[in-house]
Amino acid sequence: MRILTGLQPSGKLHVGNYFGAIEPAVRLQELGEAFYFIADYHAMTSSQDPAALRENVRELAVDFLACGLDPSRAVFFRQSAVPEVNELAWILSTVCPMSLLSKCHSYKDKIAQGIAPNHGLFAYPVLMAADILLYDSNQVPVGKDQKQHLEVTRDIAVKLNETFGDDCVVLPEPIIREDTAVVVGLDGRKMSKSYGNTLPIFGEEKPLKKLIMKITTDSTPVEAPKSVENSTILALYKLYASAADYAAMVDDHERGGIGYGDFKRRLADAYWDYYAPMRVRRKDVLADLGYVEQVLAEGAARAREEASKTLIRVRRAVGLL
Repeated sequence: MRILTGLQPSGKLHVGNYFGAIEPAVRLQELGEAFYFIADYHAMTSSQDPAALRENVRELAVDFLACGLDPSRAVFFRQSAVPEVNELAWILSTVCPMSLLSKCHSYKDKIAQGIAPNHGLFAYPVLMAADILLYDSNQVPVGKDQKQHLEVTRDIAVKLNETFGDDCVVLPEPIIREDTAVVVGLDGRKMSKSYGNTLPIFGEEKPLKKLIMKITTDSTPVEAPKSVENSTILALYKLYASAADYAAMVDDHERGGIGYGDFKRRLADAYWDYYAPMRVRRKDVLADLGYVEQVLAEGAARAREEASKTLIRVRRAVGLL
């Protein structure tokens, strides 16, 4: 079983990134042949700051390793270090219907948020399909918001196979963790940099805990029972607490007599303790950035080896060889 996932280098890693992509990736590297990449080409669709891109790539590489990625078990590389992905994207674009891309929610959402439309943003799902199909990926961990893009990948793969032969590319399957597929942000909406409601994984203790104390709540008085349904505090606490501690907080909500400030402090402590081992690993990784570059270079070499096999097969099928 070959597993693939990628993450955009778009700034500090936050809790939504961790539970949506990093944590499942670290867990799945034990179960199959893992290919994990930093999606720097994708990041260019919404940012054209070269210095920021370089810094974000480095930070994401450090954070991924700190969170438990094991280079001996996973192929870890920069997307742009494998140029074969661009050729496959072009080949896929020749069989991808425009109507398929026009239906993608992500493009519409980004335009609605004020991001200037460009071809890269519109054709993002085709490059994502190339990312996946280039490595004969069997399973792809994705969040709910990326599920449609994986469906597009499957549609393009089917189209390519119908046109040029059934064994042209492997049809991937999604892995979606329903319990953490969408992580709630500090304001109750989906956690997203676009909304400015994220909670970073790494940073100084006081500022991070202060962010948690700013979680949006209602005006229910201390003595009254608190709503359990749609509680941002409970949704985040569930990610970090034991089943018993979570149940206790639910009971305290329903019974009343405890204020939101107390619940936020419990959440802050659980959150901080959860990432403690990763903070230690991150310090070690930062002390040897040459190791990070070595990991990425070796990963790129291994990725290109596999990519060339797929591309030769596809080129032969479509008549380029």
